[in-house]
Amino acid sequence: MHILKRNLFYTYIPSPLGDLLVAGDGQTLHLISFPTGNKTLRHADHWQRNDGMFKEVAKQLKAYFAGKLKEFDLPLTLDGTDFQNQVWKNLATIPYGETATYGEMAKKAGRPKASRAVGAANGANPLPIVLPCHRVIGSTGDLTGFGGGMDAKKFLLGLEGALPAEQETLL
Repeated sequence: MHILKRNLFYTYIPSPLGDLLVAGDGQTLHLISFPTGNKTLRHADHWQRNDGMFKEVAKQLKAYFAGKLKEFDLPLTLDGTDFQNQVWKNLATIPYGETATYGEMAKKAGRPKASRAVGAANGANPLPIVLPCHRVIGSTGDLTGFGGGMDAKKFLLGLEGALPAEQETLL
């Protein structure tokens, strides 16, 4: 089911990248959306605002942005295809401060020639930061597309100390 059609609770959590939309069903987190970029979402009219429900999410995001949290521990709902869900779960295995290429992620998903499909799955990731799609880069070290925008990707990789050397000079 498409996320915007679900009945979810939501709030906006302040971050160095702007206010992040977070949404969930009261048990699990379904969505994080950046305020900028080509994948930005806003809450649906039928969603119910509930700021108190997301205290643990806010606490962990705050600790991450302060450089104190390297791995999230939140219950998540992944609502993609089997392949997307596998790619999204694999994102969580890329260690903080490290990157992986689309090709490496395709091999990990058991489809070594599917780096473009991995890119498409990355682009559809509903839980960026928590499932760190920003850590996936091109085979030459290039930073490729990111739903939150390239400035956000550079910021997140810089925060983690994982920005490829060629990209640091561009900041």
